[in-house]
Amino acid sequence: ENLPLVTTFEVQPQVFNHYLDLQGNVKTRENVLLYPEMAGTLLTVKVKKGARVSKGQILAVIDNGGMSNQLSQLKTQSALAQTTFERQATLWEQKIGSEIQYLQSKAQAEAQANAVLQLEKVLAKAQITAPFSGVIDQVLKDPGTVVSPGNGSEVFRLINLSNMYIEVDVPEGYLGAVTKGKKAGVYFPVLQDSVNAVVRETGNYINPNNRSFSAEIAVENPNGSIKPNLNARVHINDYTNENALLIPQSVISENAAGEQYAYVAELNNGEAIAKRHIITTGKTQGDFVEITSGISAGDLIIKEGARSVKDAQAVKILN
Repeated sequence: ENLPLVTTFEVQPQVFNHYLDLQGNVKTRENVLLYPEMAGTLLTVKVKKGARVSKGQILAVIDNGGMSNQLSQLKTQSALAQTTFERQATLWEQKIGSEIQYLQSKAQAEAQANAVLQLEKVLAKAQITAPFSGVIDQVLKDPGTVVSPGNGSEVFRLINLSNMYIEVDVPEGYLGAVTKGKKAGVYFPVLQDSVNAVVRETGNYINPNNRSFSAEIAVENPNGSIKPNLNARVHINDYTNENALLIPQSVISENAAGEQYAYVAELNNGEAIAKRHIITTGKTQGDFVEITSGISAGDLIIKEGARSVKDAQAVKILN
């Protein structure tokens, strides 16, 4: 008898991870333009483009219009006022002099000290310092340029490339599946490089225009190759089944009623019979489909020859 030739494989439970594919852009919250806080002539620019700087490092100095000399005079006056107060206090303790003299010298010393502090704060604005550690991406003004606070007087662009993240828009249907801590894979087409990451934050607002919420995926950038606004493909693990039954999509067919089915080889007295099993499918990942009903662990699924057999037909298993 010429029986249809088929091959089979045994279905066994396995871990199944489904991933949601999204597009996103690389961002960083530490990407800022640095403006002067004081009007004046830019005296010196202490860094060049591409320089790595530390938080608090002085990047540029603005002409302070002689306020440094004023500060020196104020400090001298403050020191004299403090000495006068200390001597007046000693006399007051010895019951020498009046209380009003003591209070006047104290007030004068405090006023001079406050004046020094105020001028030091103003003079600090004559220096442009780094608000965080990072890389000077642009030097926008040269020494000798007259600058002032406000638009148009940007002096530097400072970027921190070590604290990068990718922001993606996630369809609202995945609100319960995409949560903080979910594993994610990130691929950068331009760099042809992939990294493993996790979802560090999800938004609490559904955008009414595209019915999505935002998710942030933190990415490490040890060599600085990942840049702001770089395109990325993100794969977020939105579903996991520890005991999934998976079969290839190629063995699944559909009948006239719209029901999906696959053929299972059942052994009966040494003879293999192809039996049609109506199945219910779950999620798909790549070439494999999760089967939620209709097939059990240990079933022999007909693979090669599945399209040519009929229900209850005897077959010959090659493998």
